[in-house]
Formats: sequence, C-alpha cells, structure tokens
Amino acid sequence: MGELVTVRVCEGISRGFAVDARARVAAAVSGADALVEQLRVRVGTVGPAGVLAQVNAEVDGRRVRVQEAAADLGEALDKVVDGLRSRMAAVASGWAPRPWPRRTRAHGLPAAPAPAAPVARVRAERPRAELPRTAGPQDIVRRKQAHLVWCSPDAAALTMDAMDYDIHLFTDPATETDAVVYRVGPTGYRLARTTAAGPPARTVAPLTLSPCGAPELTEDQAVRRLAAAELPYLFFAQPGSRRGRVLYRRFDGRLGLIAAAT
Repeated sequence: MGELVTVRVCEGISRGFAVDARARVAAAVSGADALVEQLRVRVGTVGPAGVLAQVNAEVDGRRVRVQEAAADLGEALDKVVDGLRSRMAAVASGWAPRPWPRRTRAHGLPAAPAPAAPVARVRAERPRAELPRTAGPQDIVRRKQAHLVWCSPDAAALTMDAMDYDIHLFTDPATETDAVVYRVGPTGYRLARTTAAGPPARTVAPLTLSPCGAPELTEDQAVRRLAAAELPYLFFAQPGSRRGRVLYRRFDGRLGLIAAAT
C-alpha cells in the first residue's frame, strides 16, 4: 500500500519524515472496510512555528479530506492519521450529522494573534480555475472561481463533512440561488442563501436557516466587514450578478476568496 501513497513535503522537512508519513498513512488504510484509492499527503508549515498536514483520498468512490494543524511534525501526523481513520469509518457506515461543537483542530499551535472564531477550512466543488491575484494591505492571497454544483442542502452538508470544511458553497436547486451550509451552533449545520427563502423540505441534516439573504458587497467591503467582526469567513453576494462568494481566513491568517463563476 505504501507505494500507492503520494507524499509532498515543503522545503526544510526531511525525507525521513516523508517516508514515515507514507508508512503511517498506508498502515491506517490497510485494514479499512472500504476501497481506499488516490491517497495524497501534503505537509507544510503555517505561521512561524506550526505544521499543517493534509490527506486527500477516495473512499468507496467518495472524495474525502482531512486537515490538521499542530505545533510539530509528529503531532500533526498523529492527528491527521486519526482523522483519516474516523473519516473512512464514517464513509463505510453511512453519513450521519457530526456532533457540535467539535474540537478545535488548530489546538496545539503556538500562541499567535487569531480571530475570535475558529479558523475556517473551505473549498468549492470542482471544476475550478485560478483567478488573478491582487496586491494590497488586506491580502487575498488565494482566489478560486468555481462552477458550483447544484445539489440539495443535505448533499452539501455531506460534502462539507467528508472534505473537512467549515463552510461549503453550492447552488440550491429548490430556489435556484447560490447558498452555503456551514458549521455553527446550535445544531452544527446552518443554511444561508443569496436570496432569503423558506426552509428546505425533508432534510436529514439538522439545519437551521439564516432568515436573511446574503449581503451584497464589494470585495473591499467584505474584507472590512470580516475584519471588523473578527469572523472566520463571510458569505456574500457579488454586486449586480448576486452570485455567491465566500471570503475566509486561512491557517496563516491571510485571506482566501471563492467566487461562483458568472
């Protein structure tokens, strides 16, 4: 199994650690009650002294991802391997809503200035293309444009959990509007749309509903609102088109933007 695991480490991390990571991940999946393929491990640094480890895989044909941050390489690998085992078990047993609140995965990083709310890990569905980067004092260092998947809020919640996101951008076919599901109390699952609408029918996820449509904001306005409210992420609508966008904080504290393709 080890030869089927691809490992990529950033500069400064030893090849010995890459070998250990490959062996640990291969051992974790060797006894799984599921077909596990396309295992890819990435390990890099975050902040001045933190480590970020990520595993991507296909489990019984479903894309899954686990991402963990820690203060050192060993702890990051321990956490991401444990998370992978849990994710494989969840896929094999069938999806069920995850408990809320959950543990803070950034626990163990050295103390550093951070937003009051947990840092978000977010992504939109494929296919996607890079948008041009811009420079400025409020750095949006990662930009992605996505042709959003049309799916039910339940399907969006399942994808959010499988891919280890805190927020997931999609298009709601019942209202034909862009929407997000995101992890927040009291149930751990909340639905918001660009245009206000009633609750979806017959959901499995214990969704609460945002009563208002997403605010229409420029990028600069969204950045200022995110900073002022110390939010981990912000769902907003592009002026004019009303297409959905998500501005979010990365592990390194800088900003990323996901935009629905217009």
